[in-house]
Amino acid sequence: MDLQDFDYHLPPELIAQSGAEPRDASRLMVVRRTSGEIEHRIFRDLPQYLRKGDVLVLNQSKVIPARLFARKPTGAKIEVLLVREITSPAFGSPLYKAGGAKGVLWEALLRHAHKVPVGGKLMFEDGLEAVVLSIEADGTRILRFSDSVWPHLDKIGHTPLPPYIELEVEARRYQTTFARDPGSVAAPTAGLHFTPELLARLREMGVETAYLTLHVGPGTFKPVKANIEDHQMHTESYQISAETAEAISRAKSEGRRVIAVGTTTVRALESAWQEADSGQVGQGAGETQIFIHPPYEFKVPDALITNFHLPKSTLLMLVAAFGGHDLITHAYREAIEKRYRFYSLGDAMLIF
Repeated sequence: MDLQDFDYHLPPELIAQSGAEPRDASRLMVVRRTSGEIEHRIFRDLPQYLRKGDVLVLNQSKVIPARLFARKPTGAKIEVLLVREITSPAFGSPLYKAGGAKGVLWEALLRHAHKVPVGGKLMFEDGLEAVVLSIEADGTRILRFSDSVWPHLDKIGHTPLPPYIELEVEARRYQTTFARDPGSVAAPTAGLHFTPELLARLREMGVETAYLTLHVGPGTFKPVKANIEDHQMHTESYQISAETAEAISRAKSEGRRVIAVGTTTVRALESAWQEADSGQVGQGAGETQIFIHPPYEFKVPDALITNFHLPKSTLLMLVAAFGGHDLITHAYREAIEKRYRFYSLGDAMLIF
């Protein structure tokens, strides 16, 4: 398909600058793939569309305060966005050995990066320093810190917000209530609508909840600029426990539905299915660059809960692959007409 097939005009006032309070008071568009029917509900109505035996899969990755500020030896200020910690020799043994201890070696994006060459030094607050080890093909820097970054983040880090959010947002509101594993630089936003009370209601009615972790990188906001087929996804790390893999595989074998909460959950599930190559979801850690766009045959999710995404984004392409391009295009047009709130802190849709 052509890139223009995923473009649309969104009035700027429909870009949500704050989340609904309470979280499950956001609007919910319900899209039925078989009939094309669209309903307009409130997110707390979700239990009416799920049933006993469904498996609800959520991404429990936690957003870290990955936005840092440093100074060069000259005093010039540099903004640093930590992308992910390098923890495996698979990244390249020379760099890994140069990093050493946990939390020392990071992939990062730098604003005004051209001012910081290989060997360039950066000085942060709290006595933390870093040196640029290398510049990758996509422009990211590999930084070696003088100490593990983790103990310093709460003191010197700031929550990284998407560029379209112009107002201050409480850190807790850009975090799911079930977040557990720190590592994301962007929230898995479909999960932001769930309250502990709503999850408890679902469990009481017999819906299984299963958790995985996919650490969301800044590539989630990277637009597709040219040919869809030529677009390269940023690598993201995921972890699926034995319990989650077993719950999903058992549900698939028994004909029960798997409901994926968010595009990040879908990417982890589909990647783990492909990696296992056994007709079920594999367990353990992995890395994915999977780019899902039409046409695509989904192996795991039977339903998808997601937000409304940016034009020409890989997230919109995944949703179009799941719901059908024409139906999703129609749904987005109707969402704009009915003044739904878009993007990370906006409203949600359920597609099944």
